[in-house]
Amino acid sequence: MSRKTIVLLARIGISILMLAFLISQVPDFEWQDLIPEWDLSHTLWLIGAVLLTLSGVVLSAVRWQQVLHALDLRVPLRPLLSIYFAGQFVSNVLPTTIGGDVLRIERLRRQQGVSGESSFASVVIERLTGWLVLPLITLVGLATNAGLRSLGTASAVAAATAVVTLAALTVILWLGSHERGGGRFADHQDWRRFLGAVHTGLDQLRRHPADTGGIILAALAYQVVLVLAAFMAAQAIGIKDAGLTAMFAFMPAVLVLQVLPIGISGLGIREGALVLFLGPLGVEDSRAIALGLLLYLLNLVVSLVGAPAFAFGGGSRIEPSEVEVPPPDEVRVEP
Repeated sequence: MSRKTIVLLARIGISILMLAFLISQVPDFEWQDLIPEWDLSHTLWLIGAVLLTLSGVVLSAVRWQQVLHALDLRVPLRPLLSIYFAGQFVSNVLPTTIGGDVLRIERLRRQQGVSGESSFASVVIERLTGWLVLPLITLVGLATNAGLRSLGTASAVAAATAVVTLAALTVILWLGSHERGGGRFADHQDWRRFLGAVHTGLDQLRRHPADTGGIILAALAYQVVLVLAAFMAAQAIGIKDAGLTAMFAFMPAVLVLQVLPIGISGLGIREGALVLFLGPLGVEDSRAIALGLLLYLLNLVVSLVGAPAFAFGGGSRIEPSEVEVPPPDEVRVEP
């Protein structure tokens, strides 16, 4: 058994243990508490959550396209969307250690003729945009609703998550922006390649500063849609105590915490974070756990859309010369 397989099994086990612990902390827990009574209103809320989750994947592909545009690569949205859905399927459905981002990098290189360095840089920069947008949404949510700033541990953890995330992003960008930092690692194949990709992306963004706004707007639209999907999912299972402002303040923190490489697909961490953040608002623990599991299921269902793209979307490689690049007179170099 390979080391990667052992790590994957360990993360699955950790998620199961965390969920079991959470459920054991709920007094008089009954499994039927996780299943609300459905009517037309709840069903419509659920359909809205599904559609917004699906829209989120589309906006992710748009965000990726904006990053590629900043790297002087004109790749059509349609193939990017197919690749992105295939990546979602691998990340959220298949029990694999490969990962959807690795598939995206490889298919972008093979299908669209984008170099491996640029493919890797585009995925890294696209992911890092969430590190900027999510904490800012949390801080704005806390700033606009004074009541959310007086919820004790919940308020403190949400604010701390936002601040630490922004601090980590600042350090990464600072290291990646220097030739002696990220520039030295552009050709490495180990973990240092990440800083090299940041350096490559930042170098291009310096030359095309106007593209940065488009990337941030696409990232903001994507994250807002995810928060709205979570709000609709909460309404679908009868959570009325968590208003829209509360979801904007706390859901970004949940989205940040659930990507910690502890469990699998955020299971256990997401549910625990929702219990922490929504409990002070009057939401029952069982309802908060149900919301976390529903969000996981929504992501799983939407990811299944990527099964055909994963199975049949491998395609064939085209030459780099076939990728549309701007002519020299359109290349904008920073003064």
